[in-house]
Amino acid sequence: MDNQTRISRRTVLKALPVAATLIASPDGLLAQRASAAAAAAFPQPEVWTSQNVPGTAGGVLERTLDVRFTETFIPGFGKATTRTYNATIPGPTLRVRGGDQLRLTQVNGLPPNAPFDGDHNIPHNFNSFNLHTHGLHVSPSGQADNVMREFPPRSQAGGSEPSYLSVIDIPADHPAGTFWYHPHLHGAVSEQIAGGMTGVLIVQGDVDEVPEIAAAADVVVCINELKISKNAEPLFDTGTALVEAASTYTVNGEVNPTITLRPGEVQRWRLVCATAFTPMALHLTGASPAPAMHQIAQDGITFAVPVETSQVNMAMGNRADILIQAAGPGTYELHADALTGPLLTVQVAGQPVNPPMSLPQQLPPGKEPFDDVYLANLEVDREVRWHVDPNVLPSPFQNAFRVLGSHPTPAADPQGDLTRDPKYGRFDPMYVNHTLRRGAVERWVIGTDEKMTNFNHPFHLHTNSFLVTHRNGVALDPPVWHDTIGIAGGNPGDTVSFLVRYEDFTGLAMLHCHNLQHEDLGMMQLVDYVED
Repeated sequence: MDNQTRISRRTVLKALPVAATLIASPDGLLAQRASAAAAAAFPQPEVWTSQNVPGTAGGVLERTLDVRFTETFIPGFGKATTRTYNATIPGPTLRVRGGDQLRLTQVNGLPPNAPFDGDHNIPHNFNSFNLHTHGLHVSPSGQADNVMREFPPRSQAGGSEPSYLSVIDIPADHPAGTFWYHPHLHGAVSEQIAGGMTGVLIVQGDVDEVPEIAAAADVVVCINELKISKNAEPLFDTGTALVEAASTYTVNGEVNPTITLRPGEVQRWRLVCATAFTPMALHLTGASPAPAMHQIAQDGITFAVPVETSQVNMAMGNRADILIQAAGPGTYELHADALTGPLLTVQVAGQPVNPPMSLPQQLPPGKEPFDDVYLANLEVDREVRWHVDPNVLPSPFQNAFRVLGSHPTPAADPQGDLTRDPKYGRFDPMYVNHTLRRGAVERWVIGTDEKMTNFNHPFHLHTNSFLVTHRNGVALDPPVWHDTIGIAGGNPGDTVSFLVRYEDFTGLAMLHCHNLQHEDLGMMQLVDYVED
């Protein structure tokens, strides 16, 4: 279908004079909503929305994602040629509801792959991809969120461009929240995401109908970390090729864009950490009082109440929904620890909203916590431990990125030197590390042997969210739902304990480090969700 709602940056910018006229109307709910519409001046990705189809229970979002090298103009940086979805960074935002179906045709307009017959844990086939709907609780099999698929390009220059179909059914009771999509073909992921091949995916539902949230501007804030050298993506042909390239951080495709709020206004920001290498500890700087941040969701799962915070910690792949409440006029900046410049600028100006917009006191929780009997049981069922053996493999990828713990991939030579073993603890697409029975509840502990505090190995599990109950041995009150959790190095490094129930779906899926360079180099395991 081509009749879905489409909202381009140009369209929203044209709407600003209308919004300004409405803002001049008497204060009240209409004025608050019109005030919120002023956020449209801030760059937003194009929006595709599902449509009702006669004879079906839910809606359908049927569109085409076109993947090819595109010369993109990045305000604040300049031109860059990278792989993109539909010629933009990030790609279109997909909006669906529980019970809807995603039908995405993906055209591979990239050139043929270079010949490759090496080890699968060496980066390769950079012009092949597939589709991962990160955080969605959907089937990992067939044409759905199946990262075992490959969408290769044409086999020879001048040949026809192949296309591939993904069909993803969203459960009717799926939590409303913020998710994202990106390619997930092992060996090619990090280079593609380093070029901006990402997009935001929103499941609408109950939390959007809370009056205070419905009155606020709904703003996507997608943070990309672009690796650009000589106006193009560097080739991932050595272990340091990507990390040595300078990072350019963009928000919705621009360097340090400006968003405006009126004093007393509340906006809802959907923060998406679509970076491949760098975590984000986000905070606002500027004259006091800076706009207040109240987090209402983590990784697409709504909290029971808003939580005021001065810093939002996001590992690569995390999402966080926050309500920004502006106070007095001023200029502020959103910063991330370890980055020198701001990610975006916040301008609080204009006629105050009177009375000021309010915050909700309660929220519809996206998922209920586990019963006390599960929370009280600290017996560990599975352990994952990130481990790196440096300079033990042949050049140019000399570091061995391993997943150890209770179910490592077997060594090529169990009696030999495991620190130099080419297979031990590294991804093997033919070896199932974890067999997980549908309906079972298990406790996992995730840790790291990494000593360097600036090395973060985020843990991501496909298909099922997990409830983090402890960090570094300290119980969380309340526990928090995640699908991705940062695990920083140190002496000792971080540990996290969580509970997870394997619900609804069967099939092969992944767990892996969401530093995607590490994933491409073997820091991943295969899981098999099976019938109970």
